[in-house]
Amino acid sequence: MKNKVLIVGLGQIGLQYDLHLKQDKFTLTHSRAFSSHKNFNLLAGVDNDKEQRDIFSQTYSLPTYSSLTKALKAHNPDIVVVATSTKTHAEILYKILKSSNPKIILCEKPLSYSLSEAQKMIDLCDRNGVSLFVNYIRKSDPGVIEIKKLIESNKFKRNMKGICWYSKGFVHNGSHLFNLLTYWLGNMKQFNLICDNKTRVLDSDYEPDVEVEFDKGKIIFLSAWEEDFSHYTIELLSSNGRIRYDNEGATIQFQDVINDPVCKGYKVLNPTSKEIMSKMQHSQLNVVNQLSEYISGKVSYLCSGREALNTLTSIQLIIDSIKK
Repeated sequence: MKNKVLIVGLGQIGLQYDLHLKQDKFTLTHSRAFSSHKNFNLLAGVDNDKEQRDIFSQTYSLPTYSSLTKALKAHNPDIVVVATSTKTHAEILYKILKSSNPKIILCEKPLSYSLSEAQKMIDLCDRNGVSLFVNYIRKSDPGVIEIKKLIESNKFKRNMKGICWYSKGFVHNGSHLFNLLTYWLGNMKQFNLICDNKTRVLDSDYEPDVEVEFDKGKIIFLSAWEEDFSHYTIELLSSNGRIRYDNEGATIQFQDVINDPVCKGYKVLNPTSKEIMSKMQHSQLNVVNQLSEYISGKVSYLCSGREALNTLTSIQLIIDSIKK
């Protein structure tokens, strides 16, 4: 039996990102991902904006609601997707749990701007027997999973150093890459603020340059300027090679170390890179595939509410050091 899905929030990630793109080439929204997956039955969408509701109905021939409570009572979904602005996440989650009994809630990132509120959301889901996941999409990408396996098997050795470029706020978008690096390298042990960039605050979200020591390596986070262009890339160096996570994860390359063909006694990076397959063009379908694996009782690579809280807690420590 297919799991019934309700999407709350028909904005960019909920509906719009891939409207103008071919379905076989891109799956960037919750609507397209769930509507196209054989194990799920997309039931309806909820949004306050009538224009967005109309677009959803025209695109997917499904009903829409301005009232979340009415939608929940009408459809009794197994899975509810919360794809609204961060400041509304908690209120919507409380309404969902009050009016229905879903198996799973998939919430957009970050879970909350408040650690205490995020903790309350997690605890409430636990008490109601609801699995809470946060939509840090990169963790579900096959290329990201392969890098994790390279690190765990020591084929890409530990004690790494790296540089991570991010933009559009440390909490809002930087947390994507922070969560990814926590997945690869373990928890944050300590940090060193390089530059607070206090003059660059976007919607109360700071953009610091900071060195972070994780369990398996040190990474320098540097903020790029979103108004110029979006820039999300990671370069990892170890004693036996380099990994480049580029173009927001669409391009992933691994270079091993070889003997220098010109200067004897030296070693250099192999000029021929190994391409690691990424499916970021189907980022939301990757998440839904992992959700299907989870429901089937198999190993899945989703970000749990507690993992998302761990990311938020680490970032908040850095933000608090700026405020002090």
